[in-house]
Amino acid sequence: MKKGIFLKTGILLTSIFLFGNVQESEACTRVVYKGTNNSNVITARSMDWKDEIDANLWVFPRGMQRNGSVGANSITWSSKYGSVITSAWDIATTDGINEKGLVANILWLVETEYAHFNPSGNKKGITISAWAQYVLDNFATVDEAVKDLKKEEFVVVSDYIPGTQKFATLHLSISDASGDSAIFEYIDGKLVIHHSGAYNVMTNSPIFNEQLAINEYWAGVAGTEFLPGTNRAPDRFRRAGYYIKAIPQDTDTKTAIASVFSVIRNCSVPFGITSEKEPNISSTRWRSVSDQKNLLYFFETVKTPNTFWVDLKKIDFSEKGKVKRLSVSKNETYAGETSALFKESKPFVFLGI
Repeated sequence: MKKGIFLKTGILLTSIFLFGNVQESEACTRVVYKGTNNSNVITARSMDWKDEIDANLWVFPRGMQRNGSVGANSITWSSKYGSVITSAWDIATTDGINEKGLVANILWLVETEYAHFNPSGNKKGITISAWAQYVLDNFATVDEAVKDLKKEEFVVVSDYIPGTQKFATLHLSISDASGDSAIFEYIDGKLVIHHSGAYNVMTNSPIFNEQLAINEYWAGVAGTEFLPGTNRAPDRFRRAGYYIKAIPQDTDTKTAIASVFSVIRNCSVPFGITSEKEPNISSTRWRSVSDQKNLLYFFETVKTPNTFWVDLKKIDFSEKGKVKRLSVSKNETYAGETSALFKESKPFVFLGI
């Protein structure tokens, strides 16, 4: 047997050993691309879920009065920045970009354990459904968000997803127009923050510390020789990490966006995929790509033929601006730039307790 076959077999067996005990969860992938000298900064994510997840796009202006939706002890704030976001069932913000180019993405993390919230205690609370929106409303950069959130002035409060027995366990990633990045996880009731521009890839399980260890292992394996190809989170993590560096580090924005789309599609789960042994491997439902230098938010769903986008520079985010909604939950088809197609709407109410 040739040496190369021994090497590839060893890699495969090691991969099975490393990844075989990972508990699967609802699957998503997030990746950040930085062109030469940060000429382009683009964040992409896939939303993977085993059931239909109604998504709509929303425009939120500055000056919106918010609260944490966890009762009398809720945190309150007024939005400092306007944003374009994607909702889940019009009860939560799962993804979005604000007018300063800060992007927030919520992903599933089964290992999550939030701190205890006392509704009559001294610390305020915020529903998990508004966590990403709080960041988009209040911060222009990753550094600002990290400095504020590490103070832990409020507790993130979660609950069961309506109509299910699934308790929402999520982690949050953010990136900004400079290419900086941070990941927030609650492990054993404590907030863990990973802050570095090098943290440009995130998937679901395992926790991010272990994802970094997996990445260190794979760094010694040539991506041109072997890449893991399953739908499991660690495999998607490796593919995204390899391809986001392998694609052209181009200063041309159109080329960069097309390249990033190709990476997030490569890390998506084919529509209709099911597994009796791993029932929580989930089909990709939609994908977003955020151009943080040019303030463009691209979106596509698996049931429509077109990719469309929103140019944030064409939106009135002033306090006189209107809350607007673009429906995609009924598989509507759009083409090109769609900011003029949003319809004025009452803001959705964040699901709380």
